[in-house]
Amino acid sequence: MKQHPALRSTTLALAIAATAGLGAVTPMAHASSHREAPTITQYPKMDGTDLYVFRSYEPGRSDFVTIIANYVPLQDAYGGPNYFTMDPDGIYEIHIDNNGDAREDLTYRFKFRYEQKNIALQIGDKAVAIPLRNAGQINAMDSSARNDAELFTVSQISGPRTPTAVGSLLRNAADNATEFAKPVDNIGNKSIPDYAAYAASHKYAITIPNCAIPGRLFVGQRREGFGVNLGEIFDLVNIPVGRVIGSRSGGTNATAGKNVTSLALELPIACVTNGDPVIGAWTSASLPRSRLVSSDPLAQAIVNSNMVQVSRLGMPLVNEIVIGLKDKDTFNASSPKDDAQFATYVTNPTLPALLEILFGAAGVQAPPVFPRGDLVAAFLTGVTGVNRQLNGVPAEMIRLNTALPATAKGQQNSLGAAACFVDGALTLSNPGCDPAGFPNGRRPGDDVVDIELRVAMGVLLPPGPGKPASAALPYTDGVLVEDSLFDNAFPYLTTPLAGSPNGGNGLPANPATP
Repeated sequence: MKQHPALRSTTLALAIAATAGLGAVTPMAHASSHREAPTITQYPKMDGTDLYVFRSYEPGRSDFVTIIANYVPLQDAYGGPNYFTMDPDGIYEIHIDNNGDAREDLTYRFKFRYEQKNIALQIGDKAVAIPLRNAGQINAMDSSARNDAELFTVSQISGPRTPTAVGSLLRNAADNATEFAKPVDNIGNKSIPDYAAYAASHKYAITIPNCAIPGRLFVGQRREGFGVNLGEIFDLVNIPVGRVIGSRSGGTNATAGKNVTSLALELPIACVTNGDPVIGAWTSASLPRSRLVSSDPLAQAIVNSNMVQVSRLGMPLVNEIVIGLKDKDTFNASSPKDDAQFATYVTNPTLPALLEILFGAAGVQAPPVFPRGDLVAAFLTGVTGVNRQLNGVPAEMIRLNTALPATAKGQQNSLGAAACFVDGALTLSNPGCDPAGFPNGRRPGDDVVDIELRVAMGVLLPPGPGKPASAALPYTDGVLVEDSLFDNAFPYLTTPLAGSPNGGNGLPANPATP
């Protein structure tokens, strides 16, 4: 692989010593963020599941960064008749820190509006409203048979999210409109014969406040791209050791038959950076205080006058596996600038110890070194010469070095930048070295489960007494994620599974007609 200029001069390893005052959590586990905290289980429409941040690798778009925030986990394609709308009372936000202080400098706020058309049929002498979301076929040119509409706005807020910050609206470059349409979910092949074309008609070129270069926007259902053996992982890793340390493919992907809702933005790099090419990003979602079943402990995070933050996501897997049960709701209500309160969870992680308890008989050993400085560098500060922010404050978010060239689809290594390190040292000549991938940002095809398992068990530690022999084992969940599973163009995640016919929607195929 071609050596990237931004990396040639660095000799630093990921095993950077922990510094005083560091505080955040590190993702090192086995599933993306689905139902990860007690309170968020009550608000599935607000549940952030995955965040992707990467330099666009679509041909001709290398001067852009793509950010995809996924919400509403574990959608069954056949989940009618209402399917999966967004919450019109909530606000969904993507935050960017472009100066390393762990505070938002740019926020993109999504606000949804739902309206019904009340299509009715004449039944006898009465007009009676139909019970379905469509009364006929829908296509890219004609959606008049749709019985409802989801519309949304996106505003750009510069600086902190103060109670009075309203921002400036993104606009449709075609007609200057400030409201956009979200396609209905993939009901089935009879209702929407060509869903790919229909969804593509909802991909917008946008004008961005204070930015001379147009970007792109898409909000809608996509096929779930995160693969994981979900149920067995959370059953005390109920997987044979030969699978945990073995082939990266062949395991059961519990999310293979699921869809998700994506909020996707493609933004010019020049308009989101501020001197430093490295940006940090995370998402949040908030509800009115009056909507909460319980305001404790979520009341501490007020986004604006009456909004309470109920979801937060940066690096994958943090809240599900790393944060202690007692602090999961607090983490969802918090911001990166306040991550010092979670310091113990990263400096003294429990996952490696749990894996040693479960698989110690097979030689698995947790690294006996504390604090875990290798994890700090990889996940809390970024790595010098790769994706460390200038003057960066340790905090949990995805960091992307926008100066590093994108790697084209078909050439990406699903182990990302982690494949560039040998015994904790950056080794650009290592076969498959791909610094454009996780933990330098996150692309859809980065296999974050395998990467984080290996990092948690010490693969990035330098040689020495703190690095057990088992650190070199090829830990995996057996569900391979790679770039071939995704599109080569915005919004990258693929067409969602159709609700029908059965056989391709997670349900058994219908028996043949007699």
